Amino acid sequence: MSADNDEWPEEGEIVVCVISEVKKNGAYATLDNYGDKVGFIFVGEIAAGWVKNIRGFVRKGQRMAAKVIKVKKDRKTVELSLKSVSEERRRDAMQKWKNENRATQLLGIVGDRVKWSESETSEMSKELVESFGDLYTSFEECAIDEAALKDLGFKGDWCKVFIELAVENIIPPFVNIRGFFEIQVVSEDGIEVIREALSAAEEAGTDIEEETTVTCHYDGAPRYRIEIKAPDYKSAENAWKAAESSAIPLVKSAGGTVVAERV
Repeated sequence: MSADNDEWPEEGEIVVCVISEVKKNGAYATLDNYGDKVGFIFVGEIAAGWVKNIRGFVRKGQRMAAKVIKVKKDRKTVELSLKSVSEERRRDAMQKWKNENRATQLLGIVGDRVKWSESETSEMSKELVESFGDLYTSFEECAIDEAALKDLGFKGDWCKVFIELAVENIIPPFVNIRGFFEIQVVSEDGIEVIREALSAAEEAGTDIEEETTVTCHYDGAPRYRIEIKAPDYKSAENAWKAAESSAIPLVKSAGGTVVAERV
């Protein structure tokens, strides 16, 4: 979503813009995320070296990444540079722009499904950006960890729709899931039995697949939290099953009780 009209980019910032008009001495461009403010790219900032024909480098309607080299708020002008943007930074900026637009579309779908008004959808977008940094990250974090919204205090029926869309549409670098063991062993070596069971859970879950890790954490007797990080949800669930299958028999064989809960 576009920023408020009174916001201005910072000098040195990389922005995504659309060429709106091409002149002999440069090109005008609208800044997507700043209320469509207009910036100007002087011909000397179009490309390194001599630019014989500016239209050989830019065309009307072209979306590009540019560096902000000067902002004059009093005159409401922004000077931009194309040649100062490296290929790597250009790719990063364009990918971020694509991600944010995709996230905006997904939030629109969420709003349609839960019957939000346009203003309610806009307000939720602002709240998510405040909590996650940007809208795409909110979807990515929910694709990684289904508890991401809950952990930040968000609640409501819309959360389920949001998470489902995130899981269906965003491919995260990894995913997190968690579960709990409630273990009780009433014997002299009870602590050692619990330690052995949790170690077995970590080892079995981690060995199930490369790039998958399982860690156990003490949440206060008799509750132990199992955190699983994996490349995808299928691998994570397999790791959880392996952790269960390894820990539960050890506890029961020692005369203890264990309840496993996947949340």
